[in-house]
Amino acid sequence: MRSFIFSIVTVLLLFSQKGSAQTNLLLPEQTEISLLTCGSGTQLHSLFGHTALRIHNTVNGVDVVFNYGAFDFGTPNFYWKFVKGDLQYFVATGSYEEFVQQYQYENRSIYEQKLSLTLAQKQQLTANLIAVLSSNKKYYTYKFIDRNCTSMVEDLLNGVTEHKINTAVPDTQKDYRTILNSYLVNNFYEKLGINLIFGYKVDKQSDQLFLPSELMEGVAKTKNFGNPLAQETTTVFQQEATGSTASVWNNIYTFIAVMLLFAYFSNKKPVLIFYLLLMGLLGLFFALVGFYSFHEELLLNYNTLLINPLLLLVLFFQIRKNTKWLKISIYTCLALIGCYTVFILNKAHLTIMLPIILTTSFILIRLLRKEVK
Repeated sequence: MRSFIFSIVTVLLLFSQKGSAQTNLLLPEQTEISLLTCGSGTQLHSLFGHTALRIHNTVNGVDVVFNYGAFDFGTPNFYWKFVKGDLQYFVATGSYEEFVQQYQYENRSIYEQKLSLTLAQKQQLTANLIAVLSSNKKYYTYKFIDRNCTSMVEDLLNGVTEHKINTAVPDTQKDYRTILNSYLVNNFYEKLGINLIFGYKVDKQSDQLFLPSELMEGVAKTKNFGNPLAQETTTVFQQEATGSTASVWNNIYTFIAVMLLFAYFSNKKPVLIFYLLLMGLLGLFFALVGFYSFHEELLLNYNTLLINPLLLLVLFFQIRKNTKWLKISIYTCLALIGCYTVFILNKAHLTIMLPIILTTSFILIRLLRKEVK
């Protein structure tokens, strides 16, 4: 309710007087529009930063932020909707002061680029935002790469600027997986999960600005009627150093240790059963989630060649003491692991997957040698 009331007040105060019949409302000359870019946070949903638009109307004292990244954790079946790809995000408004306070509290950097737009462009952009805010268009279906807080703001800017936002930034020379991994240096298990669940699409070279820092760079390189679209980038708040950000457990070394323990104790039946069951069920999930989800990033997930549903057959035939089909299923899984390893030799997640490749191969070969005897 508070957000709704704030939105209504914003609409009334942003415009100082009636304008033409076409727009009905007219912005004061002094209105400033800025792109706000926020740095990474500590929560998974905040690791990649955030984008918002600030409209500062000095005549009426309005200083409002339009935020395309709002969502409701209380949504029924939140996580299933997120995985499926039909979770509704929405546009929210709030005061600039509260926005800055929130990101200072989270210790996340804030950068501002005042946009050098003509009055007509400011008028159009603000009218578009108000139209969205006052209609069902304020809700949109979130897509990790194609439709998020950054891409929605980029589309708004492209709708009013002379030229589209310049996409010639360093990230567009990389594939999506490499870009995402660069944000997860100190979050190994998040990186592992993202690289496992995302399929072939994220191996493609980036062809769009989908992260906040990319849009900030693109706007800085864009011209508007011969002049830079953005004035010099200013730092509203700089993240404060909090010492080492490396975790004592959230790193590849603890993961290697766990894999070594699985390999060492895999001659124990309970450990073998647990490992094959875990990997098989995960493989089944990765193989099927792409058919359930609307996220294109989850399609064509070749990681199922490694985290393989066929490991469930290995477990089944091992429990049933069916030596013939056990050997066939083991040889099949090893062949698929070999194909997988060759395929990802030039991929960004090779190092991340090596512990799983080596551990699973070792366990399967040990089981095979045991059955040959």
